[in-house]
Amino acid sequence: MVRIGIVGIGFMGRIHFLASERLTGAKVTAICSRDAAKRAGDWRNTRGNFGPEPGQVDLTGVKAYAKVSELLADPEIDLIDICTVTDQHTPLALAALKAGKHVLVEKAIALSPEDADAMVAAAKSAGKLLMVAHVLPFFPEFKYAADLISGGKYGKVVAAHFKRVIAKPDWSSDIGDAAKTGGPAVDLHIHDTHFIGLVCGVPKHVFSAGTVESGAVSYLTTSYLYGPGGPAVTCSSGAVSMPGRPFVHGYEIYLEKATLLFDSGGVPLTLLTADGKSEHPALPGGGDALSAFTDELQTAVGGVTSGREPALLSGQLARDALVLCHREIESVKTGKPVAIS
Repeated sequence: MVRIGIVGIGFMGRIHFLASERLTGAKVTAICSRDAAKRAGDWRNTRGNFGPEPGQVDLTGVKAYAKVSELLADPEIDLIDICTVTDQHTPLALAALKAGKHVLVEKAIALSPEDADAMVAAAKSAGKLLMVAHVLPFFPEFKYAADLISGGKYGKVVAAHFKRVIAKPDWSSDIGDAAKTGGPAVDLHIHDTHFIGLVCGVPKHVFSAGTVESGAVSYLTTSYLYGPGGPAVTCSSGAVSMPGRPFVHGYEIYLEKATLLFDSGGVPLTLLTADGKSEHPALPGGGDALSAFTDELQTAVGGVTSGREPALLSGQLARDALVLCHREIESVKTGKPVAIS
């Protein structure tokens, strides 16, 4: 049994806790929060932009710690699941690795590439796993696309466009604080850069145009430049729509012998093939928002059990995604293409 300790009981900490109730071979045995009410199970103020309505949680059998140091000193915890705001990820992950724990940390891995590098290096030195909870590849529509591309049945990616647009978040003061999250060009857009790195690889350059508010990039459109022979990939992402429009994400992926279409705003997953056929592939999960998080956590548990880093939760892949975000921010602010290094 892999024993999990969650640090941070906000919206994402609650989602991880609920998703963990469906795990096989693992369970949450401890939580850590500075808030006494949350330690007592009152999670009514952990509202987010999806998932079940927050309320009272039964913490029978779950240890509740006020200090991270107390959680890290618990010998009965195998995996520390960090669900705090991004600016706290690096010190918490480094402390957990030093304490001999495996780590799962919510995206983004860190605020800066330098901090991400330090985390990857610390995990290697400690001989422990650093896994980053990028959930998008576990969403059925995105998992289908990644599996289809890696399988090669319809050839390689020729071109693609991705999008991810929300209204400015008003359900959390922390999530809207660019100093704590990096702003939409990191906290939101990193879903896209992670998935693009996964299915297309890391480009040589990026060229981005966007909007800047209070020093933070709030919306951008990027061309990912792979050089001659590489795919033509673009993405538009940010917190720019008015509140009346719901969150929307999706893609158009053009393979050599097929096209994949998906838009959460109204286009179901569609596969178009060279022979003119169109189909809507069956997807698991039944639209349950927690299913992808359970699959993500189950993958992390498998990593702890096997001692091998799961590819989808790779710290290096998460680090590369963060670097892409920062290079795109630089491109928006300079108006010039920026090399990836």
